[in-house]
Amino acid sequence: MLIVLLAYFGGILTILSPCILPVLPFVFARAGRSFMRSTLPMLAGMAATFAIVATLAAVGGGWAVRANAVGRWAALALLAVFGIALIFPHLSDRMTRQLVALGSRLTEREGQKESVWSSAVLGVATGLLWAPCAGPILGLIFTGAALQGASFNTTLLLLAYALGAATSLALALLIGGKVFTRMKKSLGASERIRQLLGVLVLAGVAAIAFGLDTRVLSKLSSAQTAGLESSLAGKLGVTRAMDESQARTDAMGQLVLPSQGALPSLDGLGPWFNSPPLDLKQLRGKVVLIDFWTYSCINCLRSIPHVKAWWEKYRGDGLVVIGVHAPEFAFEREPANVAQAIKDLGITYPVALDNQYSLWGALKNSYWPAHYFVDAQGRIRYNHHGEGEYDVSERVIRQLLAEAGHAPKDMALAEASAFGAQAAASGQVGSPETYVGYARADRFASPGGLQRDAAKAYASAPLKLNDWVLGGQWLDSKQSARSLSAGGSISFRFHARDLHLVLGSTSGKPVSFKVTLDGAAPGQDAGVDAAADGTGMVKEQRLYQLIRQKGAVRDRTFTITFLDPGVEAFAFTFG
Repeated sequence: MLIVLLAYFGGILTILSPCILPVLPFVFARAGRSFMRSTLPMLAGMAATFAIVATLAAVGGGWAVRANAVGRWAALALLAVFGIALIFPHLSDRMTRQLVALGSRLTEREGQKESVWSSAVLGVATGLLWAPCAGPILGLIFTGAALQGASFNTTLLLLAYALGAATSLALALLIGGKVFTRMKKSLGASERIRQLLGVLVLAGVAAIAFGLDTRVLSKLSSAQTAGLESSLAGKLGVTRAMDESQARTDAMGQLVLPSQGALPSLDGLGPWFNSPPLDLKQLRGKVVLIDFWTYSCINCLRSIPHVKAWWEKYRGDGLVVIGVHAPEFAFEREPANVAQAIKDLGITYPVALDNQYSLWGALKNSYWPAHYFVDAQGRIRYNHHGEGEYDVSERVIRQLLAEAGHAPKDMALAEASAFGAQAAASGQVGSPETYVGYARADRFASPGGLQRDAAKAYASAPLKLNDWVLGGQWLDSKQSARSLSAGGSISFRFHARDLHLVLGSTSGKPVSFKVTLDGAAPGQDAGVDAAADGTGMVKEQRLYQLIRQKGAVRDRTFTITFLDPGVEAFAFTFG
């Protein structure tokens, strides 16, 4: 109950944040009307729609985002009609003459009886606009929801947040409504005020349509709420990840593997690949390795050969490997994409999707890859985050199998075979993982910086180590950047043996590219996804290995030019 109350007060704080500004013209357009028949239904519809859309976004992934985008444009059209009706009541009479009763009620003609349903529908439209706009407080709720696993509680938190924001808007409207009413009486200009409100509504529609609500308001200061938001984070379920096990041995040379608690339920995972759904009852008596991974993660790709080798060597002794695919990017939520990756990587052990982060949240995991080792009694005995220490992990598997009465007879350790992007890193990596989307972008060097959620023509610039630039027409969003015309390019000054880039095609059609290294074709330094002359093609959404240097590792300048529009770039990784 305390968490719900905190979410409610977090929503009330939204009135202090810039993210509420685009909604205000639509709310204050109801000033001077009946609170019970006009304002309250609108705010209720707004809060309910926000909670539903935000819940879909939290649990549904990319398809919900696309559905909300359609609803956003429909809402803009509805509100534009409402604004026109306020400015030109005679024109609106003709526009709505053939429409259904809902449409005619939304024209708000003088003397027309106020309708609860028209106000509620207007609130639904406003809620569709508000859902993508709500600011950092909502981000805390989403984080908590993701860690705890999406459920009825997720919707309850979001609804509490929405009701809190609606409460603050209602108070502002009640205060502002009195001022508004006095203005009408003193000035005797109700029609002009009505038309002014219509202009404000249309201005709000235009601002949202052109992205000004997110691009401009994101630059405004919200420092006044930052401290309060941060204090709410811990209360809303944001918890620290499980600490990594430290490998220790006893006097007999055996690993010390204390119990870390029972493996949580596997309910919520799916669909499953290479196996029917598994549950804890079926796994009792087996040694289980839970491998959290996602298919565009270079660290995951480099650990998979070892996981495959363990599966092949020890499954006959009672080892069960479950690859839990927890997506980082929206395209990794699509089961078809994961199925293709499983096939391409030659994975034969069971894999289950965790798009709702149910098991991820239950284990308080924060890493890709992450390995959790479970004994025959269902207890987690060891966990390891990231790459490396594969020999220790294999010793854990052998020891747990021995405890279960199935000690491997072959004393040799498993041999992993890795090629291309799955080969181990060089150990000479001087460049960090770098995201192209503005939410986590760093060291971007093009003049003027990244333009958020809007098209921009980018120019090159001198590059220092780990700087990168865009060239040509791009639209940069939170997770990725999309090229809008042929000839778009990305350059990066890096220090590593390997360079990888997560790419996809926005249209589903292949996108041709050409890679250069210090201005020339890469030749023998081309990666597995580029030819010696630098040419290649983006066919699906995945990680592409574009450079693998054969000689000494040194600072190099990489450039990739896309010969067709419509590519989507997500993140650089190095090895």
